Amino acid sequence: MTVAEIFETMDWGTAPEARAEADAWLNAHNSVFGHYIGGKRQAPGNTFATTSPATGAHLAEITQGTEADVAAAVKAARKAAKGWAATFDHDRAKVLYAIARGLQKNARLFAVLETLDTGKPIREARDIDVALAVRHFYHHAGHAELRSEITPDAEPWGVCGQIVPWNFPLLMLSWKIAPALAMGNTVVLKPAEWTPLTALAFADICDAAGVPPGAVNIVTGDGETGAALVAADIDKLAFTGSTDVGRILRHETAGRGLGLTLELGGKSPYVVFEDADIDSAIEGLVDAIWFNGGQVCCAGARLLVQEGIADDFTSRLKHRMDRIRVGNPLDKSVDMGAMVHPDHKANVEAMLARTSGKITQGSCPDGCYLPPTLVTDLHGADPLMQEEVFGPVLAMTTFRTPAEAVQLANDTRYGLAASVWSQDIDVALDTAPKIRAGVIWVNGANMLDAAAPFGGMKESGFGREGGIVGLQAYLRPAMGSKLAAPKTFETSQNVRAGIDRTPKMYIGGKQARPDGGYSRSVIGPKGIVGEVGIANRKDLRNAVEAANSAKGWSRSTGHMRAQILYFLAENLSARADEFDARLSAQTGGKGETDQAVRHLFRWAAWADKHDGRTLGVPTSGMALALNTPQGNIGAFAAEDSPLIALAQIIGATLATGNRLILIAPETAPLTATDLYQVIDTSDIPGGVVNILTGSHIDLAPDVAGHMDIDAVWSFSSADISATIEREAARDLKRTWVNYGRSRDWSSADARPFLNAATDTQTIWIPFGT
Repeated sequence: MTVAEIFETMDWGTAPEARAEADAWLNAHNSVFGHYIGGKRQAPGNTFATTSPATGAHLAEITQGTEADVAAAVKAARKAAKGWAATFDHDRAKVLYAIARGLQKNARLFAVLETLDTGKPIREARDIDVALAVRHFYHHAGHAELRSEITPDAEPWGVCGQIVPWNFPLLMLSWKIAPALAMGNTVVLKPAEWTPLTALAFADICDAAGVPPGAVNIVTGDGETGAALVAADIDKLAFTGSTDVGRILRHETAGRGLGLTLELGGKSPYVVFEDADIDSAIEGLVDAIWFNGGQVCCAGARLLVQEGIADDFTSRLKHRMDRIRVGNPLDKSVDMGAMVHPDHKANVEAMLARTSGKITQGSCPDGCYLPPTLVTDLHGADPLMQEEVFGPVLAMTTFRTPAEAVQLANDTRYGLAASVWSQDIDVALDTAPKIRAGVIWVNGANMLDAAAPFGGMKESGFGREGGIVGLQAYLRPAMGSKLAAPKTFETSQNVRAGIDRTPKMYIGGKQARPDGGYSRSVIGPKGIVGEVGIANRKDLRNAVEAANSAKGWSRSTGHMRAQILYFLAENLSARADEFDARLSAQTGGKGETDQAVRHLFRWAAWADKHDGRTLGVPTSGMALALNTPQGNIGAFAAEDSPLIALAQIIGATLATGNRLILIAPETAPLTATDLYQVIDTSDIPGGVVNILTGSHIDLAPDVAGHMDIDAVWSFSSADISATIEREAARDLKRTWVNYGRSRDWSSADARPFLNAATDTQTIWIPFGT
């Protein structure tokens, strides 16, 4: 074919990448691999085959990890933990820098291995997976160098179990190992059964970089190996994978006191307004859904197009789909490679068979390939609109107004990512933060960087990877001593003198009788002090409904929230003697009002100062890390320092824009109920603070299991931490529990409360021409 003919047809020739370097590495190990434990490659055990999804050809034999193998790896990590944690920051930074350099120098090897193992196009493996893995180790080498400055007095968790998926094996490895090592932790990593090769090659990089023996351990195997790692004596677990497995892990780790981060599934909306640059939006869509064959947790799988341009957009999109090249992933001119495994291909095809929509597909070769697919004429309840497909399948519907676009975008149990396309900056920046997702791209898709936090909301998991926020997952929170049982009193007294003042519940800014009609006496050192109602599930339901009706509080300005908290502190201060006397009557303790007022002043000060940050990402534009409220927080109040603790809880939740369902301290419930009048006179809108009295043990499963409560805190002396974590697995809400440990309620350290009260939402805003 002549050059003139090429310019006439614009046909693409092949551009195959050589695989000799990868074959040489495999041959050097006889294509049989054991685990990497304690700085040494182990002899192979019972093995299974890993194959190339593009050709079905055998690649290597991989050892199936046993419980004993996992235990040996954890033991090696435990042995190395103390020394690695004590290593000078600069020396630890040099090791991470050396890892980055090692990956960079062996980029071709890792790119080809990744393509052989996963079936993804070599261009993606080379330009995205390997490049971003290198970037993560460079970035976290900087965090290691600055650890004492960025996170003073923080302690590493210790031994971190890490489980990564098959769609980005090397990149997910870097997301987890880099921050763990930077903060002084040691690691036991289990790669996915289908894609273990780049993790095993990473062991060579660790050896060359001077990683101490045992600081990084790699154990291969299937789900049974992963289960053994979860059950092992680890201190922190990081998991990336499906929501269903994440729910199991949250349930199985409940009550163990482990650090836990879950990066789970997604069903990300791709919102296109009628004023968008349509051609750019379509090119972005190619990256959003057909990148890596759609096998991406943050893939833009739900296309929402404004009605006025829907027909034109669909026509142009189908035209572009016809030109997507699917084929040999080692060919640099290919756009989409193979699906990762025949079993996964069959799963995607089965989901397509269930839809009622109209299917349009491109072309692809025979074998483990699927074509780019568009499904239109869908209703909101169709499985393709609600369930994660994890394949090259785009589900499309339309909207009329920006408000409807936001409603459709949020009509999912997931909340990982979203894209918003509009040339009107007001429309784009008004819409983006209203979508309940951890990462929002404006006029772009799949932009990722080590400096930009990544992670989900709702059933897409919790915790962040990347940036300074991501370091928190690898630092152990301070824990106090074991809580003593709260002091209780008995009395033979049956009747109290005077007019009965039994307080009701406080729901929606009004006092309400308990649904069950039951009450109990509050007994202090000198006898009965009063009575309080006993809340049940219906009272909780009413409180949550009231909190839902007060969502405007989350959109209020920090300045307004600050003024109200100052007013609350002022009104509480005016009744200091009364509150101190009431607390002393219930517990025999000293007054706490002065300290409580100081905390409310502190949180008023924080209300307009927890303001996020701009991120230094290497793109044309910028990324913002915004602190967004959790929403409805259910909190079990503390028995130790009851009024001070109430001030901390109320102050922190309100300052950060949350609504509160507060379960009063059982030993001093009248201190909470006395706050009703203070709240009423402080301009706090009805429903922002709701207070229930009752048994912490009885209410814990209902609060943690309620699907409209977004986060649960417990500072209770009752043994409810495991119950809360277990019940929270239903919808994977965030939890902050005390495991029966005390905290210093006089502390002015706001960070634990700020971290628990907010999620980081990363918004990418490109600009320039």
